[in-house]
Amino acid sequence: MKVVGLLLAGGQSRRMGGGDKALRLLGGIPLLERVIERLRPQVDALVLNANGDAARFAKFGLPVVSDSVPDFAGPLAGVLAGLDWTAAYYPDSPFVVSVATDAPFLPTDLVARLVEGIERERSDLACAASGGRSHPVFGLWPVQLREDLRRAVIEDGIRKVDQWTARHRLATVPFAVRRVDPFFNANRPEDFAAAEALLKAAG
Repeated sequence: MKVVGLLLAGGQSRRMGGGDKALRLLGGIPLLERVIERLRPQVDALVLNANGDAARFAKFGLPVVSDSVPDFAGPLAGVLAGLDWTAAYYPDSPFVVSVATDAPFLPTDLVARLVEGIERERSDLACAASGGRSHPVFGLWPVQLREDLRRAVIEDGIRKVDQWTARHRLATVPFAVRRVDPFFNANRPEDFAAAEALLKAAG
């Protein structure tokens, strides 16, 4: 089954003081590059969701799609943009997997496990969990639900991912926390310091 990987970088990075969090260096490598390295082998294509001038991501060689819903409507707007892009350019891909671009340790078996979760539970979509918490932006989304999502975001004003997924059958797939939580996210400057320490320990 073909799956398109969607890298979500459309937020405003307020906790980092603005700017592009995904372009910040972690261990000398842009955070986005670390996420791409982990996700690329798991998918058939990659697309980046980001707003503003796409040229700042040119060196990554990825198609960039901006939110179709204005005013930074949150991750659901990014997911919708990814579903629309996939319908247009990869019509034989029934699913899109979304990941946050501030998660440098994301699982290398994320896609396989989410697909397995949907098949096992016969659900509409799937999201990841770890340490007793769900991570709704790390999800597997069926392209066929894109019009339903568009209505939810535009007409119903839904912004929280779990508000929309609650309308559908959702498989929540748990991932083990070993040396580090695989969904550790670098939101604030102190998170980058913690991630640097984890990388050094692993090296």
